[in-house]
Amino acid sequence: MADLPRHWTTHVGQAAGHPAAFLGVVAYGALWLAFSRESFGWEAIGTLAIFMMTLFIQRANRRDKLALHAKLDELLRVDHAARSELTHLDEQEPEDIEQHRDEEVRKSDA
Repeated sequence: MADLPRHWTTHVGQAAGHPAAFLGVVAYGALWLAFSRESFGWEAIGTLAIFMMTLFIQRANRRDKLALHAKLDELLRVDHAARSELTHLDEQEPEDIEQHRDEEVRKSDA
């Protein structure tokens, strides 16, 4: 049950980098304009701009992360001494990856 919140937040973070998330912000703005035109002023435009910039940043970070993983996967494939289980490490939750890294650091320090 403790994995449920991490699993849920990971999927929300991935969805924020998807192009459909931009449509969600546009739809939110259109609904705001349609149902509360009197409150749709400069503050609303600023709020929507912040939402859009957050999505742009999330998308750029996701693109960079995926490109880096593709490069690392290629290096792991061509280096026969590398452990193959590392190619699937990016499918785990961030906390599990951090724990794996901590264990590897402890092994190398010993």
